[in-house]
Amino acid sequence: MSLALTLYDTLAREKREFVPRDPSRVTMYVCGPTVWNFAHIGNARPAVVFDLMFRLLRRVYGETSVVYARNLTDVDDKINQAAADQGVDILVITTKFADIYKADMAALGCLRPTIEPRATAHINEMLDMIGRLIDKGFAYQAEGEVLFNTEAFAEYGRLSGRALEDLQAGARVDVVDHKRHPADFVLWKPSKAGEPAWDSPFGAGRPGWHIECSAMIEKVLGLPVDLHGGGHDLIFPHHENEIAQGVCATGGEFARYWMHNGFLTMDAEKMSKSIGNVRLVHDLLDEAPGEALRWALLSAHYRAPLDWNADLIAQSRKSLDRLYGVVQRVGVPDDLSPDDVPEAVLEALCDDLATPRAMAELFALAKAAETATSGAARRAAGRALVAAGRLMGVLYLDPVAWFEGRVDADMKLRIEGLLGERSAARVNKDWARADEIRAELTAMGVEVLDAAGGAATWRLKD
Repeated sequence: MSLALTLYDTLAREKREFVPRDPSRVTMYVCGPTVWNFAHIGNARPAVVFDLMFRLLRRVYGETSVVYARNLTDVDDKINQAAADQGVDILVITTKFADIYKADMAALGCLRPTIEPRATAHINEMLDMIGRLIDKGFAYQAEGEVLFNTEAFAEYGRLSGRALEDLQAGARVDVVDHKRHPADFVLWKPSKAGEPAWDSPFGAGRPGWHIECSAMIEKVLGLPVDLHGGGHDLIFPHHENEIAQGVCATGGEFARYWMHNGFLTMDAEKMSKSIGNVRLVHDLLDEAPGEALRWALLSAHYRAPLDWNADLIAQSRKSLDRLYGVVQRVGVPDDLSPDDVPEAVLEALCDDLATPRAMAELFALAKAAETATSGAARRAAGRALVAAGRLMGVLYLDPVAWFEGRVDADMKLRIEGLLGERSAARVNKDWARADEIRAELTAMGVEVLDAAGGAATWRLKD
């Protein structure tokens, strides 16, 4: 593909052409979940956004040329507390919710990352990086902890645009007496009684949150990673601290490009447990198809804020009804190729994942399929529509399955029964009864689609 892929680089604060270090091995790392509870819909936005980025990179560079790592944080205060409350090992908590998270993200159409490193499997790599930081004068030991010395890294704050002198108490930093500077952060700390602990040269304990990702990236992908992604809320302190650790430990670049998705609000309010407006993906999947939730998450540009509400979900279902209706009428091609994705869709996605523009192109393809004056033109537009949709992670279902998924078992049984009765009436040339049944189905919100061969299918009306 000759199109240039451009991304907004958070560190550069501008759009840049994406040029990987090695086009035959493009590396992407995205901060994954802390597996202590169910993921909410805000947690799903980066998973879906960077799944689309993964799909696009595979389209540009080849499926076997992209290595995507998304970590699992499986040692954390919240995990420890949940394990203590339930009287179980942390592995019970983390295994349960890691499996649920993977299943929920798969239901949203997310491909499995190439690598899913777990923090607890990389303690030795973390200890090695901490040791290098101490040896180079970028970390120090105090009161049983190992802390990063932010004043020793001249570029600290560059990603977030925060000056070190402004990072005082109250600015998302913990101020304690044994810190040399309020912004210094923990690399290793003693475990409390009953908490998991690992032996180390600095005493038995556990790692700080930030060192986990830096060490895992170096281990599973190598530095510098081509693309590092995550939510906007991770820019500071997490990603700022990742850079500091990685650069100071290795003396080289940490990540070539940084991408961050915008915040998600709930009915124009910040999601908050105290307000009670947190919506879990696990629950939302009982209310709407995963494909509709995915469409909703991609409906705004990834860097823009997105307000999650009932109207957004309803509109997303309606949009997919429209597209699936066209696919049902045109037919699903069985020999799709990556080359079937039209250039207009690729241009939109290669322009910093401009998903609203790409979605508009899907509707243009749907219109072209419906207004085509020849069978060949109709099939070509339908082929392009399905190929483009699948690049975006939608239109994978058989259209009949999509529409049947909108109704419960009892209604489906009633619809199928009426269709069977109508078919028999048509065979017997009882046109009046056939028309009565069609009218009854119409009143139920069901559109009957008569095929040329005589068999009829159905869909719910928009």
